[in-house]
Amino acid sequence: MEEIIKINQNEQGEAQVSARDLHKALNVKARFNDWITRMIEYGFTEGVDFYSFLSKTSNGGRPSIEYNLTISTAKEIAMLQRNEKGKQVRNYFIQVEERYKELASDPSYQMALGLKASQQLLEHKDKIIAEMKPKALFADAVDTSENSILVGQLAKMLRQNGVNIGQNRLFSWLRQHEYLGVRGEQRNLPTQKSVDLEVMETKTRTVNNPDGSVRTTNTPKITGKGQIYFVNKFLNNKGDVA
Repeated sequence: MEEIIKINQNEQGEAQVSARDLHKALNVKARFNDWITRMIEYGFTEGVDFYSFLSKTSNGGRPSIEYNLTISTAKEIAMLQRNEKGKQVRNYFIQVEERYKELASDPSYQMALGLKASQQLLEHKDKIIAEMKPKALFADAVDTSENSILVGQLAKMLRQNGVNIGQNRLFSWLRQHEYLGVRGEQRNLPTQKSVDLEVMETKTRTVNNPDGSVRTTNTPKITGKGQIYFVNKFLNNKGDVA
């Protein structure tokens, strides 16, 4: 199968696609930021269908917001283009999905994923040992807690402290434990519980559309207090990650 667009994998071995790579593969003429915002508005949900994160620029400029899409989401977006290129990319994703279904039933592939996870744990052995020093970990968290951060950045911070969790699972955990909403317009937005604890906040951004209309986007973020709260909560409750 010829690779039309690069397929990435998260920590759980799930296939994902860079939205920017998809934009390029589809030969979209519109600016990436305008296009991806328009695509997301078709009803895709952050933390389920796509995941946003900040990416630093090579020249030290202002970080840009990037997006990883599930294969299913990428396939739907390709269909929305309603052109021959969109059909070609969609058919490619169908082949990718079939391939991953085959791999999912392959015991050797599942074993490889397990070995990869074990290797990641070994690479973080120093961090895991550091869990025995809660005061030091608390100080480390304070050093990085001056500004609010994205959920994906919190997942990275937790992994650096020996917690084997990725952005997908962290979103799910936050919903399960009522820090994020689970339904409707409140899905993946901080709940009253999070607001009362002062551990999460909603970053609201107003964007001007090319047609002159205005739209508002809401993004959940972890406060400085929340970074300390969640790091210590996960480290003190190691079994409460699922």
